Amino acid sequence: MTGYINTIRDLELETYGYGGAFGGNDILKQAGVTQGIFTPHDIADAGASGVTGISNTTGLYNVLYGQKVWSMLNREVNALSMISKRPYSSSGWRVLKSRPFGGSGNTLAEGLQRDGSGGGIGADDAQFDEIGGVAENAGLSTAADGLGSMAPTYAQLFMSPKTIAHQFDFSELAMEMAKIDDGIGDIRAQLREDMGIAHAEAQNMMLLTPLENYGESSALSNIERNYTSLNKIVTSRAELLAIDGGVIASDATSASNNLGKIFGEERHTAASFLDSEVDFGSGYASGDVRAFTLTLLNNMIRNLRIAGGSPKVILTGYDTIQAIADLLQSQERFMDRKEIVPTVNGVRGVKGQEVGFRVATYYDIPLIPCKDMASTGGASTKLSDLLFLDTDHLWLSVMRPTQYFEDGISNGNPFGVGRLGNQALYRTIGEMGCSFFKGQGKITNIQ
Repeated sequence: MTGYINTIRDLELETYGYGGAFGGNDILKQAGVTQGIFTPHDIADAGASGVTGISNTTGLYNVLYGQKVWSMLNREVNALSMISKRPYSSSGWRVLKSRPFGGSGNTLAEGLQRDGSGGGIGADDAQFDEIGGVAENAGLSTAADGLGSMAPTYAQLFMSPKTIAHQFDFSELAMEMAKIDDGIGDIRAQLREDMGIAHAEAQNMMLLTPLENYGESSALSNIERNYTSLNKIVTSRAELLAIDGGVIASDATSASNNLGKIFGEERHTAASFLDSEVDFGSGYASGDVRAFTLTLLNNMIRNLRIAGGSPKVILTGYDTIQAIADLLQSQERFMDRKEIVPTVNGVRGVKGQEVGFRVATYYDIPLIPCKDMASTGGASTKLSDLLFLDTDHLWLSVMRPTQYFEDGISNGNPFGVGRLGNQALYRTIGEMGCSFFKGQGKITNIQ
């Protein structure tokens, strides 16, 4: 459907240009996401034959460098590249809060009573004899016969796109002197490269922001301008209450402060559809840290599968991966290894291809090392947290992929930037989304 953005590939093509007769893209073609960067800047009559293209060096900056950084966000082994990317198509989505016949726990038995005190058909505490069995020749819409009307309960979540931008500049004198004294050559090219790496790194760090940074007493005033952290998405009311007063100073009697707010909702009930599977032990006091064991890992994977989740990837730090290897070695077991290819669709395994990265796995789930992974807990010696992500229900909603903008004296327009030099900018627009919180898991407070 020409002119419509239905997939992330459509959004990339709309942002970076269509391939047409000049298809071929050395940056992104390995993942098969786009046909190519169409930059016929060396063709004198570009566009003369009805072919739209980029025909000058300034335009090349806007497309090529932005797409190069976008490639970094999707092809490296880090938290952001493991998350699938989807076009930003709406500001809200619906999630299931409870079953049609009642109950919102991971298993049907939770909240269901058999002592006659149940709330009836559709209630959160419906009885076991009110989940579908009906009398012979039962009357329709008759609650006494077991056919009272019922319906699932939904909640609507909302997100607003976040603009992530990094601006930098260089003077005319610096650009000229770099060619003479420093030997660096084109300082613009060097800065573009370094700032592109910083732009990608900052977005990765946003997804790994420690949960305690969202607390009211230690709140960072602009924290909500960043992408929502995975640590804030993958949490529960129980963990929020424990961390508020355990890791950060207690300033509220509930998790309804900034810690608990997410996607227009608050984690304010004991058993909420917003609660993920979180294992933090008995609390976040200094004496509550636990020794890391394989049992913690196995229990988390089992509980997530019982909840209906299917963890596709485990994010953690290098120290925790080493601890897992040590535990397995002591039992004469060894980590498997798996080849993966990060793409805009999240992490994907490959077979028979000489591309991608080899990473350790646990029960065939890739272990992705993240240098910025948080270490939550009250003890001084802690291992990095582990995030178990079902990326089928966790995504980055992208309104605008990374773009590069530059103007200034080198482009013949010093008045546009108001200085005798150049100003440049990397910008990406998007936000995290989640449609199944119970399928996500976290292990924290370990040593």
